[in-house]
Order: sequence, then structure tokens, then C-alpha cells
Amino acid sequence: MDGNFREATTTTPLLLQPDIRKVAVFRALQLGDMLCAVPALRALRATLPHAHICLIGLPWAAQFAKRFHRYVDDFQVFPGHPAFPEQVVQRDALPDFYRAMRTARYDLALQLHGSGEISNGIVEAFGARQTAGYAGADSERCNGRCYFPYSNSGPEPLRLLGLTNLLGAPQAGTHLEFPLHEEDWDELKRSGLAAGLMPGNYVCVHPGARFRDKCWPPERFAEIADALAQRFGLRVVLTGSAKEKDLTQAVAAHMRTPAIDTASPLSIGAMAALMSGARLLICNDTGVSHIAAGLRLKSVVVFNKANMVRWGPLDHRLHRCIWDPRGERMADVLQQACALLSAES
Repeated sequence: MDGNFREATTTTPLLLQPDIRKVAVFRALQLGDMLCAVPALRALRATLPHAHICLIGLPWAAQFAKRFHRYVDDFQVFPGHPAFPEQVVQRDALPDFYRAMRTARYDLALQLHGSGEISNGIVEAFGARQTAGYAGADSERCNGRCYFPYSNSGPEPLRLLGLTNLLGAPQAGTHLEFPLHEEDWDELKRSGLAAGLMPGNYVCVHPGARFRDKCWPPERFAEIADALAQRFGLRVVLTGSAKEKDLTQAVAAHMRTPAIDTASPLSIGAMAALMSGARLLICNDTGVSHIAAGLRLKSVVVFNKANMVRWGPLDHRLHRCIWDPRGERMADVLQQACALLSAES
């Protein structure tokens, strides 16, 4: 009996084996990157509905785990690694972190971080009974069961979904999500930033990004905002974090029509609640573009560095991407924005 069971588990896809009850998922990245993993997490949960799934990520991702509690049961802060630029390594916290991971005795540790050059070693140090993920095509880890060759092409959500599919999880949809909670609406109401705004009567313009060299010039955003306000009679709402206030102010200063500047210490959820009432978002290639995809909010996304195929939204009907590293294609951005606003929802 035991021999038959062992033979079955070696041929059964990893995620369909009966003894996968406790799973650690490693993806220590920022907002947009995390949202791209939602289809894979959704497939994982659909395949393992009763498993305990713990996300290991950057400190901010505790709110991600809470927002996506349907797919994630627990969260553990990753203290960092010298090769990863997303955070300063908390070296004093590393021993306790790895000790806690080993003590947890996971059945499976899933590397959902990337190609695995560094991250596979991190995940294997968790001490799980089994580990899985992508690896380099020439890696000895690639065995067609737990590790598979990493693809350097295709949209990020589909790359990650491809891994869970190879491990035995059928797709549960390729779409992104961004569920809004009651506390998001409460925070937005308390802020007063949405006072007087009617759903469907405004556009959001988000001129910031995590890295300033990814930002389209403020005067280009201003030209687009003025044109849309005049052609469609829409109010213009400038969005951003408190650190991006200088960018929203610069856009407002270049505009001929009034704008509502909402750049402030709003949470991601409250800003998403504000965005959800808009008819359109104009933004750089940054996390809010993935929030828009999750909200099914139409958007025009301006790229100047990142791979548009990898990081652009999947739904080309609702979202349009423009490559404009020199800020010269304002007419194309405006054309796409007008087409989206003119089209029936």
C-alpha cells in the first residue's frame, strides 16, 4: 500500500498530491508585481481550497495579504537579501526568520519571485518538505516536476500562472483583481478628497511612479487633462502619494482648467476607491496601472523603460499602452484616451 502511494505521488502533479496542506509562497516585490501574481494565487487556492497558504513578502505586503484573504491565510515579513534592491536587508532579523520558517514545517515552499537565480536558494532554506518554482533553463534543478525552465517572454501574470499550471493547478481566470473593503471607503470619506465627485464624471491622472525616471513630463499630463476636460466635460482628479505632491502640483500648474489634487498620505485601498469612480486613468507604468486592471477601470499607460509586453495590462480593449520615452507622443495618448471615453463600456 505504501509503495503504491509513493509511486502515485511521484507521477501526480505536485499541487494535486494529497499531502500538500501547508504552503509558503515567496514573492518579495512591490505593489504592481504583487498584483500580477493574483491569477496564480487564485489558481493555487482553487486547487488547494483547504490548505494553509502563507505569503512571504516585503513589509508593505501585509496589507496585500489582508486584502486578498480569500487566497492567502497568513503573512510573514521577508527581511531581505543583498542581491534584491527592493529593501535594505535587516540582517539582525535573518536568523529568526529562517528559524521560524523551518519551524513552520511547510509541505511546499513555492518560489513565485522570478527566475530563481537567487530566490530558489532562499526558498530552499525555508526547510519545506518540497520546493518548487522556475529556474534557469540550464539549471540542474529543472526536472519537469518541481522546477521548470523560466521563460523570458510573455506577460507577467501569464508567466506566473504558467508555473502553477505546470505544477497541476488549472487556470481560474487570467484577470487581475483589486477588492475594495469597507475601510477603504471609510478612509476616503474621512479624507474629504472625493467630496462633490460623482461616479463617472471624472478622470484620474496619476503622474508619479516609484522611480522618477519612469515619469512622463508633467506638462504632457497637463495637456491631456485639459483636452479631456474640454472635450468630455469631465473633472480632472490628480492622484498620487504624499511624496508625489510636487508632481501633481506641477501638472496642476501647467493646466488651464481646474484640477482636484488628491496627492496625500491616502492608503492604497482608499486611492483605489477614489479611482473606482473614474471613467479613465492616465498614468505611467507603475502600480496604479495594475490597480486599474483589477478595478476594470479603463486606462492609458505610458511606458518609457519597462517591457510593455511583460508589464502592460492583458485586456487591450480596456487598456492601451503607449511607448514614449521622450515625451513626444501626446497626440497618440490623447487619441487612445478619447477612443476609450467614446467607446461603450
